[in-house]
Amino acid sequence: MSHHLFDGLSNHPILLQPNRVWRTYSGGKLIDQWQKQAAREDSSFPEEWVASVVKAVNVGREHVQEGLSKVKLPDGSMTTLQEVIDSDPVAFMGRAHVEKFGSQTAVLVKLLDSSERLTIQVHPDRHFAETRFHSRFGKTEAWYVLGGRTIDGEEPYVLFGFKPGVTAEVWKNLFETQDIPGMMGALHRIPVREGDIFLVEGGVPHAIGSGCFLIEIQEPTDYTLRTERTTPRGNPVPDQACHQGLGFDEMLNCFHYDNHSLEQIKNKWYKQPSVLQETDGGCLSALIQASDTDRFTMDRLNVNGTFTNELNGPFAIAIVTQGKGTLSYESWMSVIDQGDTFFIPASMSTMKWVSEGDSPLQVIFCYPPIS
Repeated sequence: MSHHLFDGLSNHPILLQPNRVWRTYSGGKLIDQWQKQAAREDSSFPEEWVASVVKAVNVGREHVQEGLSKVKLPDGSMTTLQEVIDSDPVAFMGRAHVEKFGSQTAVLVKLLDSSERLTIQVHPDRHFAETRFHSRFGKTEAWYVLGGRTIDGEEPYVLFGFKPGVTAEVWKNLFETQDIPGMMGALHRIPVREGDIFLVEGGVPHAIGSGCFLIEIQEPTDYTLRTERTTPRGNPVPDQACHQGLGFDEMLNCFHYDNHSLEQIKNKWYKQPSVLQETDGGCLSALIQASDTDRFTMDRLNVNGTFTNELNGPFAIAIVTQGKGTLSYESWMSVIDQGDTFFIPASMSTMKWVSEGDSPLQVIFCYPPIS
């Protein structure tokens, strides 16, 4: 593709195309609703990957190219965000970021809506990812809860962290006997509400429960190790999808066998927003800060008038979670609406957000690691 088609793209926010991804669980109805689509239903496409330069890993779907975000060029043709970035990595991501990470954004952002509980799983920490997957990135992640729904009488919840008394031996036995109630009982069950923020470090066992609608920011890999060999709705999980080629013993070594009380979990991994900038026109708050993790940061902007902010990172991934209005930068301006997602290049600094309509405009900013 001719690079002249990318000219000028680094001078303003880039609107991203919708990018739904197949997963082993069902959901997505709330994403359909949020994107204001005509048909709204749960399916095997329960995730929307935003500004993704990561290919999805789905056993049995290796022939399908999925996961990479697309951009519509001025001539109407489509290309991947990765191709756009590759045309001038420094302009799009900043020199310091490129020196450290090359043309990899070093972060992956998703919206996720579960109509069933996800299988109990763990993601590798950086050391495990390096030694077993030869990857410089593990899969530490964080969740920001946008909302949810009651399913079969159950309010939205997550399973998170080993309870006191769960050892490697106990966990191995639960896995080998496929004692699903026992596995679920070994983890804390935490109800979730809109606005909740969790940091999920590599090695921590977890499962997103049914009815959760959230934004997930994570290191840019798709390494998920699963201990359930059948999904909650009865679909068999292939061995490869459980251990990702490592074998079951090695998979069990990915878990960190630290035990925590519920209070300790909340103190360690449940985060509170902190105000960064407040004006008559709105409020910018930090959700995940550099002091929480060195893998990514996340901010939330609420606008009830006009708000001007500067980026907190080399580039930003912006998700308009509610409301509508305009976004402007120098002479460029765009009407924006709930469901819009943008890649905001490094060459931009100050942006003006204007809220229009009855409800405030809310935008979530996701940033790569600080280089």
